[in-house]
Amino acid sequence: MARRLFSATRALLRAVPSPSPEPSSSAAAAAAAASLLPLLPCKRRRKLLKKLNSPRVAPIEPEAARRVPELDAVLDRDAAFRFLARARSFLASLPPPHRIPLAEAGKLYRELGFPRGRSVSRAAARHPLLFHLPKIDSVPHLALTPLMCSLLEEERRLHDQLLPTRVRAVRKLLMLTDHRRIPLAKLHHCRAVLGLPDDFRDRVREFPDDFRVAVDPDGRHVLELVRWDPALAVSALERDFVVDERRVRRTFRFAVPHSRSMPLDAEDADRLDAATTFPLVSPYTSGALLRPWTPEAEKYRVGVVHEFLSLTVEKRALIHHIFEFKEELGLTRHMYASLRKQSRAFYLAGTEMNWAVFLRDAYGGDGDLREKDPLVLFNDKLQRYACMTKDGFQ
Repeated sequence: MARRLFSATRALLRAVPSPSPEPSSSAAAAAAAASLLPLLPCKRRRKLLKKLNSPRVAPIEPEAARRVPELDAVLDRDAAFRFLARARSFLASLPPPHRIPLAEAGKLYRELGFPRGRSVSRAAARHPLLFHLPKIDSVPHLALTPLMCSLLEEERRLHDQLLPTRVRAVRKLLMLTDHRRIPLAKLHHCRAVLGLPDDFRDRVREFPDDFRVAVDPDGRHVLELVRWDPALAVSALERDFVVDERRVRRTFRFAVPHSRSMPLDAEDADRLDAATTFPLVSPYTSGALLRPWTPEAEKYRVGVVHEFLSLTVEKRALIHHIFEFKEELGLTRHMYASLRKQSRAFYLAGTEMNWAVFLRDAYGGDGDLREKDPLVLFNDKLQRYACMTKDGFQ
């Protein structure tokens, strides 16, 4: 039945003229499928409607007028290069010559980033300059091309150059936590978001003045902060406030709920909201001292998320990466409502099951970062190679 449903949908899509092809996106695909609902039989309509209402497909931003297609396209680009990102990291972690039998690679769909049940060779064939399928003793393997190996060596040198900057970011992240400690496994899981090298867990011992590795009661290896640095306990918002106070004041708004029996014009409402919005609470204070469900506690949690995103490489993160540090940062399950109210500071993109948080001020109108980290520039170059063919490269 599912095959008949999708074959009928494809037939209808072929019947609709398309004079100018547009870039594909998950939101556009869902909108196109929704437009076909009146054309389908009742039974197939119910089945397609159920899929469209699934958390896997339903957008996290329900109001179409508030969506930003340029930022939504960033997540679509991540999905298009998921195999590239995961496969290169997995193969690079293997000993030279960085290859794996194709039969074994077909079972590692999570590690390599291709859909379950699909062919890994087909995913590798999309990037012929970076992956190839050599036969070793008549056994096909998935391996990195010499060009990809040279690019990974360039990436390793770049990580070495940026290591002092990454150490500073991890120190600030530890200063955001209540107990100044984070499990090393969590940092490793979010290493791509924070721009950390794959071997960061082994290299932290090179900085005994900043970090200490300990074992918590649960047997986990945790990274502890050795010393507090007051010079680092300044948030990005506080720095921006000094440069452009008016912009920061326009960014956040913690409204005061009032009944209709209290007539307020727009100017009076703005003054009342400003009285509760400012001063903001520094994320480097102790959140445990704040009373829960108060405006100060909400300001603190919003500030923590803003500071966390400012420490990331691309000034954005998936929600499961943010909530990886839920206990350490004192976040609650009500963060969605808090972030959605601050629409001038954050943008929520993706689906209800897997959504991301963007710092709006870090992105321009075209969906590009205003200031790009060297690692982001390297990834842009890698993606350009991934889109080339051998003929185009020559």
